[in-house]
Amino acid sequence: MARTYPLYPVIMAGGSGTRFWPLSRHLFPKQLLRIGGEHTLIQQTMRRVLGCAPAANVLISTNAAQADLIRGQLIDWKDELMDGFLLEPEGRNTAPAIALAAIEVLGRDPDGLMLVVPADHVVTGQRDFEAAVQLASQLAVERYLVTFGIKPIRPETGYGYIKPNDKMLLGKQGKLRGYRVQKFVEKPNATKAAQYLKAGQYFWNSGMFVWRAATIVEEIRRHQPAIATAMDRIRELKVTGASTQVIDDVYRAIKPVSIDSGVMEQSSKAAVVPVMFQWSDVGSWGSLDEVAEKNKAGNVVIGRVVDLESTRSIVYADRRVVATIGLHDMVVVDTPDATLVCPKARAQDVKKIVDILKQQQAPEHLEHLTVQRPWGSYTVLEEGPGFKVKRVTVNPGGRLSLQLHRQRSEHWVVIAGIARVTRGVEIFDLQVGQSAAIPMKTQHRLENPGKEIVHIIEVQNGPYLGEDDIVRFKDDYGRSVKREA
Repeated sequence: MARTYPLYPVIMAGGSGTRFWPLSRHLFPKQLLRIGGEHTLIQQTMRRVLGCAPAANVLISTNAAQADLIRGQLIDWKDELMDGFLLEPEGRNTAPAIALAAIEVLGRDPDGLMLVVPADHVVTGQRDFEAAVQLASQLAVERYLVTFGIKPIRPETGYGYIKPNDKMLLGKQGKLRGYRVQKFVEKPNATKAAQYLKAGQYFWNSGMFVWRAATIVEEIRRHQPAIATAMDRIRELKVTGASTQVIDDVYRAIKPVSIDSGVMEQSSKAAVVPVMFQWSDVGSWGSLDEVAEKNKAGNVVIGRVVDLESTRSIVYADRRVVATIGLHDMVVVDTPDATLVCPKARAQDVKKIVDILKQQQAPEHLEHLTVQRPWGSYTVLEEGPGFKVKRVTVNPGGRLSLQLHRQRSEHWVVIAGIARVTRGVEIFDLQVGQSAAIPMKTQHRLENPGKEIVHIIEVQNGPYLGEDDIVRFKDDYGRSVKREA
């Protein structure tokens, strides 16, 4: 009987959300935005990989800070993904994250293949994508580390390049071919990038990979032994029942290394499949031109925008009216708490702005005024010493965890919809205009049994009003459930 090699897609979803600021934030990164379609980027990615493998095989590599939001985005696959989240205690770049995923795949199937894809890319052409994965899988079975090469369309300085060895044809499927990698090239300057484009022999490095889990573990052990040693230690600690804190400390001690520079560029097993599908990493506001619809003047206009005679610009209005006059090659992004204005050619520098805000400990780099949750959202309207006022929305069928707070009380007033409240042993419904008080240290839950979004005003009072003052007893979204000591 022929050996089978099941495919395990690994979605890399730990992005920091810097280059699409102010629309993306550290706790609400680009992958959670709707770009290039009606679904968010991570939803697009999930749907894409399901053409290659069942949902139960999908692994989501992310961190604890983003896991809840991602679970909410992927709620349609909640049951299949219950055991599919791999949480890094701290980002250490892609090589350690991929090593952690490879260990998980090996634990499920020693012959497992991995399809590693970022959560925040735009890919057009599902059939071409699946064909590329199929060919790459055939090469991966032969112990190659396969990456997808993208045909350059401009002299891009923000991507790494790959030059294949055209004399070493490894396999073919239709018009697709697989080649050994002759060399990887780091991000070039403008002159070199123009030369690579003209030569026609180079491809952009897409950051998508297919390989056997066993092969990538072998190559990590060969080229990054410190990572391999840390993973061995993590496995030992898990077997012996060590605390999460001890295991996390081992992971945090790993030196950050990318899978490209740490393994692929050093390995003799690297191969490339130049692909047919359209691809964009949507790396900055300027690259939105590649995936978004434009008007006759070449502008990308989203939201309540009034424009006079602007050309080739990107204007995004969240809630307020944004008026623009005579702009050319500009980016304007307006959100409730931050506004960005810059030339399109300087869009990559948005990351520097975020770095400055982070140094200033400004909340605008971290999250929006409106914070998304799996069940809905909340917006902080006002806060001061000992009080905080929020507007909370709960989606139809959604409900918060059964929880309590040790240091604050809450008072809820319904302004739209019908809210179902659990308070201690009581369960009752509130209509518009009705309210309920939740004392400190009282188990409670808010849910929406109806078909319309519930809106409430929540007033918190207490000596500490941080979001971490919560003890969960039950939760519908796979978040950790705590118990009081």
